[in-house]
Amino acid sequence: MSKILASGAVALLSAGSALAGQGPVPQGIPHLDHLFVIMMENHAYGQIAGNPQAPFINSLMGKANLATNYFAIAHPSSTNYLEVVGGSNFNKLSDQYPNWHSTSCIPNIVPGQPTNTDVPDSGVFCPIAGSGGTDAAVPVLDYTMNETSSPPLTNINGVLSIPAGKNIDGISIADQLVALGKSWKSYQEGLPIIGADGVNVSDGYYTIGGNNAAGVNVTSDFAALSTTGNPVSSADVVYLYAVKHDPFAYFAAVQQGSNPALSLSRIAGFDGQQGLYADLKAGRIPDLAFIAPNQCNDQHGRGNGTAFCNYDADDNGTQVGLNPSLILEGDLTVQRLVTAIKASPVWWSSRSAIVILWDENDYSTLTLNQVVFIVDTNYGPHQVQSSKFYDHYSLTKTMDAAFGLPCLNHACDPGVEVISDLFAE
Repeated sequence: MSKILASGAVALLSAGSALAGQGPVPQGIPHLDHLFVIMMENHAYGQIAGNPQAPFINSLMGKANLATNYFAIAHPSSTNYLEVVGGSNFNKLSDQYPNWHSTSCIPNIVPGQPTNTDVPDSGVFCPIAGSGGTDAAVPVLDYTMNETSSPPLTNINGVLSIPAGKNIDGISIADQLVALGKSWKSYQEGLPIIGADGVNVSDGYYTIGGNNAAGVNVTSDFAALSTTGNPVSSADVVYLYAVKHDPFAYFAAVQQGSNPALSLSRIAGFDGQQGLYADLKAGRIPDLAFIAPNQCNDQHGRGNGTAFCNYDADDNGTQVGLNPSLILEGDLTVQRLVTAIKASPVWWSSRSAIVILWDENDYSTLTLNQVVFIVDTNYGPHQVQSSKFYDHYSLTKTMDAAFGLPCLNHACDPGVEVISDLFAE
C-alpha cells in the first residue's frame, strides 16, 4: 500500500499499514465543527489558475490558502470521488453505475474479483461492503483507453504509483462519522425530487436508473412520451445529476439504509426543504457537507445541453480549446456556494473550513494529474501557499484528523501527510 517510485524502487510496508484498513487517528490540524467539500470536475491546475473566465476562483486562490502541488490519483471521475471519501478505489476504475440493492453480487474488493472497468465494459458495480479486501493498483501511466482514444494518461504526478491495498475496509468516512455520533450529508445538484435511490442520472425531472429499495425501476417511460407531439427519448436527458459524482451511494450500508444516519436519506439536492441552501439558511449543517454541483456547473460539461454547457473543444492540457462559458459557469457556481456558506449562521458560530478541489485533470496525455486545491477557513492564517506534495488520500487523512477519526485505507499509507499547513490555526 505504500507509494513507490516509477523507477521500481519499492518502499517496504510498515506493519501497521499492512495489517489495518483503519489506523491511528491522524494529528496535525485543529478540530473542525464543519467541513464543506466542493468537488469540481475535469480540469488541470494550469487550466484554472490564471484563467480570466474564472475570476472568483482565482481571487480565492490568492485570498484563501492554496496547494500548488496537489494531485488527483487516477481516472475516471468515480474512482477519484471514492478515493476522497473512502481512501481507496475499492477495485473500481470506472464510472459504472451501482448494482442497486443487490444482495447476490460479490463486492469487487473480495480478493480474486476482477477490477471494474469501463473498457472493457465490466457492467454495473456491486455495492461496496466487507473488510480485508483488495483494491486496484494505480500505475504511473494508465493504458486502459478510459475516456480517451490516445493513451496513456498520467496518474498522480507521473512519478509515483500506488500498489494495490491488501486489507481494504469497505466503508467511507460516512461510516466513521456515524460510528462516532457525528453527521454527514451529500448535496447533489440536479437530484430529482424522488431522491437518490436507484437513480443513475437525471436532469432533475427525468431519470435513468435501476431498481430502488422497493424494487421499482426509476427509469421514466420515454416510450409513452414519444407517442405524440415532439418525440423524446432517454438520449435527450441531460445528465445533470450523475451517481458517479455521488460516491456514498455506492456503499452497501448506505443503500440498505438500516441506520437512518447512514442511508440514502442523507443525500439531498441543492433546493427544497432538505436541500443545501435551506440547510445553510437554517444553520442545520452536518459535520461533513460533501457538495457536488451538476455537470453543467462543475465544469464537466455535457454534449446535449446548451452551448454554455458544451464540452471543451480540445483537451490539450492548456487554456486553449476550453469552452469559456463552461469555465465561467463553474466559477459563478463556486461564488454562489461560497457566498451562501459564509452567509450561514453556522459559518460564524463554529470552527469551519471550505475545501474546493477538482477531481482530476482534463484527460490530456500531455499533463500531470495536478489539480487546484483551495482551503478557506474562518480561523487562522490566510494567503498561505503550500508546495508540499499532497493528493486525494491526503484529503481523506485530513478529514479524519479534523473529526478525530481513524485514518482510513490508503490514508494510512506511509508518506501520506495531513494537510496541516493549509488548515493551521
